[in-house]
Amino acid sequence: MSVTDRFNGKRILIWGYGREGRSTEAFLNRCCKPASIEIFEGKREDIDEKCYDYIFKSPGIVMNDEDPKYTSQTQVFMEEFGDRTVGITGTKGKSTTSSLLYTVLRECSGRDTLLCGNIGLPCLDYFDQITDDTIVVFELSCHQLAHLTVSPHIAVFLNLYEDHLDYYGTMDRYFAAKTHISLNQSEEDCLYAGSNVPGFDTVAKKIVIDPENIGHYDLSINGIHNQFNAEFVYRIATEIFGCDGDKVKEAMAGFTGLAHRLQLVATVDGVEYYDDSISTIPQATISAATSLKNAKTLLIGGMDRGIDYTLLERFIAENPQFNYILMYETGKRILKNVSDSGSVYYAEDLEKGVRKAKEITASGEACILSPAAASYGYFKNFEERGDVFMELVKKTFL
Repeated sequence: MSVTDRFNGKRILIWGYGREGRSTEAFLNRCCKPASIEIFEGKREDIDEKCYDYIFKSPGIVMNDEDPKYTSQTQVFMEEFGDRTVGITGTKGKSTTSSLLYTVLRECSGRDTLLCGNIGLPCLDYFDQITDDTIVVFELSCHQLAHLTVSPHIAVFLNLYEDHLDYYGTMDRYFAAKTHISLNQSEEDCLYAGSNVPGFDTVAKKIVIDPENIGHYDLSINGIHNQFNAEFVYRIATEIFGCDGDKVKEAMAGFTGLAHRLQLVATVDGVEYYDDSISTIPQATISAATSLKNAKTLLIGGMDRGIDYTLLERFIAENPQFNYILMYETGKRILKNVSDSGSVYYAEDLEKGVRKAKEITASGEACILSPAAASYGYFKNFEERGDVFMELVKKTFL
């Protein structure tokens, strides 16, 4: 019996009506026969739960307890298709790794391959297109994982760094949400984990990948962190799906990367401008700075979510060869602890930061927007921040 049968004749509430909420409504109308579907976007205390048999919660909504009446797109999809799914999570790198693995499997496995989840289309958009031979590559955010009771057949947990503390409050709760990628796996399943991921209970076969002990891949995307991501892709493609190693490497070499991830957006007067707006934690910004041989100027700062910036402040103090332009709320916070360091500047916003970068970055050098902070409060999301940066570069220099 399909998982969809449970919704036939039932009263359904969709809590949250963004992209995923609209997709859920379309799925229920297309694949099920519910008695009713209602939409709600308010607070939980305003939901009359006794009026509904099931409530689909959107992943961005905070809910601390577990209630079997509540479900999600991810839960329904994994119950039906978890046995053919590669689920990928981690604080950083999951979008690139998911896209790279999708590219490789599509070209090398000889099987129908889909990419969904936190990247691409919502998973239930594909529900009635999946066959027994389909491979699903599913990027999973901590919010999608938080209440999941089913894990994918192949789980990938790339890394763990301090993030989303404004949502979870503590690292323990954030980590606990991430562990659902493998918490409900069986002995027949497999977990690939980065070496900095703490141990947790799982009966799956576990393969640990250490960034200090990986192969070298000819990639079109910059950074040692992408060599690490490529190691996961190569291992999964060859070990799990039996792909030819040389063909996998060839497919990876042709992958040109994703927008806002150390993306070259312009070269003006000999200065290269890179959009790394996706970098919202210190480790990602440090990685960006050390990935380009000609890196010189870093644009840093955004919304303050209360994460620890000691690592980045130490990097600034120990690496005076870079120019640091600090911006917004986190920029002010970092500035207090690095004001005596080398070339450190403050700019009120991104436009002033770009203008300062023009003044202090010479031909042959690179300027990188790598904020180490969230975009919210100043931009709609990291994509808009990157787009604004690109427009500012064009406006200021071209």
